[in-house]
Amino acid sequence: MTLANSDNATSSRAPIDRSGHTEAAVAFVVRMAARILPLARSILLGADDRALAQRNAVIAFAVRVTSAALLYVTQVLLARWMGAFEYGIYVFIWTWVLVLGGLSPLGLNLAVIRLIPEYRERGELAKLRGVTFGSNLAAFAVGTLVAILGAAGLWFFAPQVSNYYVMPLYLALICIPIYALGDMQDGMGRSQAWMSIALIPPYILRPLTVLGSMVVAHEMGMPMTATTAAGAAIFATWLSALIQFTLVSMRMSKSVPAGPRSYNWGLWLKTSFPLFVICACELALQNADVLIVSSLMSPHSVAVYFAAAKTMSLIMFVHYAVGSAVANRFSALHARGDRDALKAFVRDAVNWTFWPSLAAAIVILALGRPLLWLFGPDFLEGYPVMLILVAGFLFRSAMGPSEFLLNMAGEQNACAMVLVFTAVLNVVLNLLLIPAFGLNGAALATALSLITTALLQYTVARRRLGLDVAIWSAWRRD
Repeated sequence: MTLANSDNATSSRAPIDRSGHTEAAVAFVVRMAARILPLARSILLGADDRALAQRNAVIAFAVRVTSAALLYVTQVLLARWMGAFEYGIYVFIWTWVLVLGGLSPLGLNLAVIRLIPEYRERGELAKLRGVTFGSNLAAFAVGTLVAILGAAGLWFFAPQVSNYYVMPLYLALICIPIYALGDMQDGMGRSQAWMSIALIPPYILRPLTVLGSMVVAHEMGMPMTATTAAGAAIFATWLSALIQFTLVSMRMSKSVPAGPRSYNWGLWLKTSFPLFVICACELALQNADVLIVSSLMSPHSVAVYFAAAKTMSLIMFVHYAVGSAVANRFSALHARGDRDALKAFVRDAVNWTFWPSLAAAIVILALGRPLLWLFGPDFLEGYPVMLILVAGFLFRSAMGPSEFLLNMAGEQNACAMVLVFTAVLNVVLNLLLIPAFGLNGAALATALSLITTALLQYTVARRRLGLDVAIWSAWRRD
């Protein structure tokens, strides 16, 4: 074939008309914009309850995303600077702060999410003032008592504790009273839909301060040990909690006029006790694996497991962000007895929880090995842990923020029973599976416990409240 013939053949072909594809693409973009822009405008400018809840969910989601990024950068730098052994020690002692500090409010930090909206709805301002002042005082007092008892116990059992844990543990106990008070501010802020005040100090300011403190310590040439990290944690925890306490107090004084306080400790503690049990069980589900790995394996193994587990658990920030945003709305709708509105809102909350969680899981698994490598080459051995844990996290997300719904709708006793069972199951499974399968056994125990929790909460919500919280039910439209 000559060149001329080839040119003729080419020129004889009809030009490809791509205008149809372009028009279709433009039309698709226009249709999507037509759907998204009104929704965004409704969320940003809307004044109704649904728009407020969506706006709070967006704020909570944004804070959790930013917090996850800050925490991740902090943990990566700590692991790189400290090495796996010292990092594992720090993980162990900070886990105890999370557990003891989380228990110290006695569940009142969750009870106020229900009580404050109810008192506002009924105009019972004396009780509102009483529950805010009294619960703050109780949380700090109990936290101080726990820290004193913890220090005494550590002194008494010091010969049985590995030397490298002793000093960091003493320092960590200093965080507990103020950590408990910070948890109370979190609950009070969420109860009144003050999402920025509720979430930014503990989830943005505290990790940012830890990171900044460790950067300064590193640049000053201080030893990058668990003791130094514990000192940074003390400073960050006290600073963020005191700022949050001040902000909540100032806003409360503007929204609630000064006046007498009325106390009903019997009702408050009766309400908070099941929530305390729930909190204890949630903390067991979240931290038992790390504590048991710490007791059975080396700090190096603790560091590898923690890095893998926390990397995969990034998807859970969606679950807790949505739950934080909608809990007070669940309480208000239940108090009004507006069943149709509650049913519709539950459906929204489930969709808001599952789909972003699924998308996040896909991204995190795809980037799992590079993310673990950031901690150090040794941490790559934790990737199978991520593959196992994702099943439990996604299954729980598929049931939406069901524990928030049960707690706010007066089913805290049933929710507590579910979590007691699954917390005990989690501890037993960890004790059985870690000696046999190591870190993968810890991940399997946690995943099975999360799946069991989600199934039982789904059953309780359906039988006791007549609400179907599963994602496959949320697809349906009435």
